Amino acid sequence: MKTLRYTPIPAEFYRNTRDRLAALLPKQSLVVIHSNDVFPTNADGTMAHHQNADLFYLTGIDQEETVLLMQVGENGEHKDTLLLRETNERIVVWEGARLTQEEAAQISGIEDVRWTAQYAPLLAECMSHARRVYLELDEHPRRYTPVQTRNDRFASALRASYPEMPTESLFPLLAGLRLVKSAEEIAQVREACRTTGQGFAAILPQIRPGMGEWEMEGMLSAEYIRRRSRGFSFLPIIAAGADTCVLHYISNHKTCRDGELVLFDVGAEYGGYAGDMSRTVPVNGKYTPRQRAVYDAVLAVHRYAAQIMLPGVNKMDYERRIRRFMAEKLVELGLLSRAQVDADPVDPACVRQYYMHGTSHSLGIDVHDVTPANPVFAPGQIWTIEPGIYIPEEGIGVRIETDVLIRPDGGVDDLIPDAPLEAAEVEAMMQH
Repeated sequence: MKTLRYTPIPAEFYRNTRDRLAALLPKQSLVVIHSNDVFPTNADGTMAHHQNADLFYLTGIDQEETVLLMQVGENGEHKDTLLLRETNERIVVWEGARLTQEEAAQISGIEDVRWTAQYAPLLAECMSHARRVYLELDEHPRRYTPVQTRNDRFASALRASYPEMPTESLFPLLAGLRLVKSAEEIAQVREACRTTGQGFAAILPQIRPGMGEWEMEGMLSAEYIRRRSRGFSFLPIIAAGADTCVLHYISNHKTCRDGELVLFDVGAEYGGYAGDMSRTVPVNGKYTPRQRAVYDAVLAVHRYAAQIMLPGVNKMDYERRIRRFMAEKLVELGLLSRAQVDADPVDPACVRQYYMHGTSHSLGIDVHDVTPANPVFAPGQIWTIEPGIYIPEEGIGVRIETDVLIRPDGGVDDLIPDAPLEAAEVEAMMQH
């Protein structure tokens, strides 16, 4: 069996995910999901392969040029076929051997594993028996890239070749399935979060004025990788000074100065699952009174959000309640007036001047994991809690984020307990 850096989820999990998907599909449905492309850079360079999340969720296979076919019969019965890129001598020499058919069967629980050379005739045969085809389409509401994926290209080609064949998107079905995590998935996310928090705690005492944002990125990367992570689960944000107010600052090129804050929004990946954490710390190890006031206000919102993340609460109502609570904190900080808040007391729009993003997103294989529209909180879901206050005119931005699991009893478990939340704890750990 091919050795992996991480402990893989047992094949039974992937068999179960395919069973659950098939149970939602009508008879004579055909599911087709391709792996993501290996994208080019320049000259003969390529980016590292990042697997399609739905393919990984249904098979556990993290390899390029992989295809899953599911032929659904009556009562949720289904016949699955996995197609793989076949290893040859050149691939072995230059890239290392790919999965054997036997190894892929052990990982995925799919008995019928073939090489991709058989794909075209097999697809034609499957199409002759299908009444409807379900396609992997990324319909995430915040997706904005114009680049076509391999699955996008396949969908276009299929519709051109079979114009009479009805097609449907798998997105709403898989978004619903992926929202609630199994015990196996929770274990992977816990490990990603453990690595995220412990890596940050390890570098926190080393932060000091004159250090580059890039140095902190390098130290974090080392801490994550030595804990068996593949690295960051997304491009790390390490933003000092005025850039603490830039939500997706990723250049990490500045030197951190005495008296500034530095905002970390980082996460480690483990076994295909993501951690996601934000902390905002004083470069010199001591918050100024104003920085501390803003930090404590954000932390109060964070605590409130954790208290109201209860089973049965829908996401939109949750976000509205948090904005209303945030409004009070912004009044206390002198950033908003009472009249501004009272003009729209149910959901004060003025809050968005200093708090312009949402408080929580689902977390799993994707950092911004897929969900149905306006999901309802329930046990087994994993969410971030990440309020922030951003005051560009003062050069102060504070975001505090942790990842939580909703428990059956209605409370939440903090999955990143090793990274301090309280300002006094941060300062104590930063004493040199």
